[in-house]
Amino acid sequence: MRRLCLVLIFLTLTATLAQARMMSIDGTKVHLRTGPGTKYRVVWELGRGFPLKVLSQKGNWIKVKDFEGDTGWVHKKFLDREPHLIVKKNRVNIRNGPGTRYRVVGKANYGVVFRTVEHKQGWVKVRHENGLTGWVMRNLLWGW
Repeated sequence: MRRLCLVLIFLTLTATLAQARMMSIDGTKVHLRTGPGTKYRVVWELGRGFPLKVLSQKGNWIKVKDFEGDTGWVHKKFLDREPHLIVKKNRVNIRNGPGTRYRVVGKANYGVVFRTVEHKQGWVKVRHENGLTGWVMRNLLWGW
């Protein structure tokens, strides 16, 4: 019984750490830089909700990786733990329920960012900043 408890604690901690490794941009026109400081060159300008995987930290700067594999540094004040996803395929359907039998209520192109609302059996309920809400197959999205 004790061994089972230790395994459950380990799995819980592992899941928590894995989730903590994803963050989203909290701001508009946030700079992704080549190094940990404002003196480093800006490589991308990111918008609100853009999901990023945390790789490491140096002081107040966080090294991150995006859905295309690009890496860079963002100041921690521009990062948030609110879950967001980004479309990683061309032209995906947004449906009014979690399955292909549900009606298509919209479409999204590669690189569109959504806030995560709910997960259900391989589908994710998402909300776009314009208010569009619906379900997308999880494997068409990157983030959490």
